[in-house]
Amino acid sequence: MGTPTDSTRPGGSAPSDPARPAAAPTTAADPAPTTATGPAPVPPGRTSPEHGAPEHGAPEAGGPRGGLPPRPPASLSPSRAADFMRCPLLYRLRVIDRLPEKPSEAATRGTVVHAVLERLFDAPAAERTAERARALVPGEWQRLLAARPELAGLFTAAEGALDDAALSAWLASAERLVERWFTLEDPTRLEPAERELYVETVLESGLTLRGYVDRLDVAPATGDLRVVDYKTGKAPRPEYADEPLFQMRFYALVLWRLRGVVPRRLQLVYLGSGDVRTYDPSPEDLLRTERRLLALWEAIRQATASGDWRPRRTPLCGWCDHQALCPEFGGTPPPYPLARAGGA
Repeated sequence: MGTPTDSTRPGGSAPSDPARPAAAPTTAADPAPTTATGPAPVPPGRTSPEHGAPEHGAPEAGGPRGGLPPRPPASLSPSRAADFMRCPLLYRLRVIDRLPEKPSEAATRGTVVHAVLERLFDAPAAERTAERARALVPGEWQRLLAARPELAGLFTAAEGALDDAALSAWLASAERLVERWFTLEDPTRLEPAERELYVETVLESGLTLRGYVDRLDVAPATGDLRVVDYKTGKAPRPEYADEPLFQMRFYALVLWRLRGVVPRRLQLVYLGSGDVRTYDPSPEDLLRTERRLLALWEAIRQATASGDWRPRRTPLCGWCDHQALCPEFGGTPPPYPLARAGGA
């Protein structure tokens, strides 16, 4: 039932990016910026400025979930789809039982870095420097800490006092990730159309798909869309590459249904290893993704009705907070809450 953070997921070197088609949206090397409309408003269920804050009805790993009543799943996000594919029991414990999970330095660092990369675009293009971005890190940490005071425990010594050295080292690690971004993209030549864009659509089947796009670029000359996702870990080895690409196809499918246009390019920016991976989806790709999601949702519906959420042992189990409840490790899951509510 394990779920690694970006910075701890097994990584490897990325292959060279394919050549950028002429019609692709603006990149760091392109001469013309895209048109900005500013960051999207935060809808209910999303806590700004935290990237990766609990989704409405399906909280993210590490989010506070104590005291929330159980309920059957009502929609699907990329994170929750990945949970079910990795381990159905993990999905159940996160989405239905909504058990709390301990915050981690890696996930919290990812939240801060995402916030910095979003906020940097508030500055005029000429002022989007690495120095300015690094200077944003402490402030974004303080904003996050104000929203989630329990995160202070990540840097608390045994006697309960703040471990200044540990906090300073952690902030420095976040600053290094931010600085590395400037070797991969040039923010002075980018004007994102959207940042932290909440997207949601309902398929003909009735399934609601939703999620957050880190950045959406629109090419001014053609209107082509580029979907950009920041990862604070390393680019994965081939055996782990499908999950992030599936996430990007998920976003592309939602945008296609919302806007009637297939995004021209999907781009993953791996700050941990300094890699950029791109993929140009086709309508056929996204139709296959839709069929896969519908089959996945049907499996989730059946498990919800039956209460049969089987664990799946994988190399990622070592990162899971719920091993004590997992039959694969000699544990027993809590009573199925929807059975008490008449849902199974």
